[in-house]
Amino acid sequence: MGRRKVAIQKVITSDIRYNDTLVSKMVNVIMKGGNKSIAESILYKALDIIKKNSKDEPLKIFKKAVENVKPVLEVKPRRVGGATYQIPVDIRPERKLALAIRWMVNNARGRGEKTMQERLAGEILDAFNKTGLSIKKREDTHKMAEANRAFSHYKW
Repeated sequence: MGRRKVAIQKVITSDIRYNDTLVSKMVNVIMKGGNKSIAESILYKALDIIKKNSKDEPLKIFKKAVENVKPVLEVKPRRVGGATYQIPVDIRPERKLALAIRWMVNNARGRGEKTMQERLAGEILDAFNKTGLSIKKREDTHKMAEANRAFSHYKW
């Protein structure tokens, strides 16, 4: 964390098919080794699978799933005297979004379906229905923050 300047936020351009920056951020997180076209095809096919499996619009389901996964609090370590305390802190909106997307992609990679498109579609649908590993990760983060609420007066 720099002490001199505020970090400049990159401007993310919206994607081609849905004209949405959230989809474009998800593509960037899915991308490995600079293969953006492969990452785009994975996400677009996952959204097509969602369209087949549900009645609702896939972009709306995707946005609601990301909203469900976004955490409110997290813990940060702070050294006071000789002890290190886990202090609950509020999360900036950009970090909430980044954590939600990262958790969804990482948990999709660990799922058991055959292709990444199916895994990602399953994870998005699970997050939309408030089940699955991404929601569990969010709940665990909130539980950790709640358990360490007693140290919240050490905020800086």
